[in-house]
Amino acid sequence: MLMNPPPADSRLRPRRPFLLPDVGPRRVKPPASIQPAVSVLIVTYNSAAHIRQCLECLREQTYEDFEVLVVDCASADGSHGVAVKAADGDTRFHFLPQGRNLGFAAGNNLAARAARGRWLACLNPDAFAEPDWLQQLMDATIRYPFADMFGSTQFDAGNPALLDGCGDLYHAVGLAWRAGHGGPISSLPRDREVFSPCAAASLYRADGFNSLGGFDERFFCFMEDVDLAFRWRLTGGRCIQVRNAAVHHVGGASAGRTSAFARYHGLRNALWCFAKNMPTPLLACLLLPHLALLAALVARDIRRGQGKAAVRAVRDGLLGLRAVLADRAVVQRRRTLAVIDLSRKFTWSLRALWRREAP
Repeated sequence: MLMNPPPADSRLRPRRPFLLPDVGPRRVKPPASIQPAVSVLIVTYNSAAHIRQCLECLREQTYEDFEVLVVDCASADGSHGVAVKAADGDTRFHFLPQGRNLGFAAGNNLAARAARGRWLACLNPDAFAEPDWLQQLMDATIRYPFADMFGSTQFDAGNPALLDGCGDLYHAVGLAWRAGHGGPISSLPRDREVFSPCAAASLYRADGFNSLGGFDERFFCFMEDVDLAFRWRLTGGRCIQVRNAAVHHVGGASAGRTSAFARYHGLRNALWCFAKNMPTPLLACLLLPHLALLAALVARDIRRGQGKAAVRAVRDGLLGLRAVLADRAVVQRRRTLAVIDLSRKFTWSLRALWRREAP
């Protein structure tokens, strides 16, 4: 938890039909410099149903010193054309259409390489930002100058009374989840430190993101944000969840939260994230519990009729371990954070693990 209290006017007061606290955002005009403060990165894949609203919300931002880079991954539904039309000639918007589906990780990395901003904001095409979203994030970079990553409050776009998430937690046995998912908006916490931002609406220091190599493209999608945060944590990085930086998130628009695709990538990438990043002293203690957890998740999916994807995920995860362990050697050599300090960043509560909630 943070010692710094949030601004005095950060109480939750609806400003739109949904919800957001009115903190009096100020309009910031873009400077003459060719380098914007923020580069917003968006990766689309068959996102035509949502990308228009996503981009229109960005055009309404009170903070204007930003650019937007949209990477379309060979969508078959006209997403690229919809996005170009939604930008309506705004020169801050740039489009990088691709001939194949790169995945979330590689798509964002491609956009990051083309970005000019000092900060990189990842935004899902099905996330609709409040007008002061960027302003709140940039204000947080001033309040918390020690932080390298910032997360946003995600409200459920389909149900204004519920949260979609407020930061990612990571249990010591190797499972990550979104804090607050499905909870009432009354449970929204103040600004606090979390293990990782959810990359559906997040902010990263560009120099740190690039020095770490960005997202691991081997992951394709799912858990790539937690993996990046883990690597950043190992070098002393910190993450702040910003209560008043808010988006309305549809969630699962491209892949589906409970689809076989999501189960496969979630399980496989959980294994890779744990194997690559967990320091050896902790790995020795937590490897068996981690494998037991994976076995339990596979058994659960088999009971639910989703066993094929789960078994394939573990199989492919194990087959890919050689390359992951090669990366591990590099990651662990870069570690500067003491094991005891890292362990304090994990969630250890079994109850929280079982219920997937904040401890």
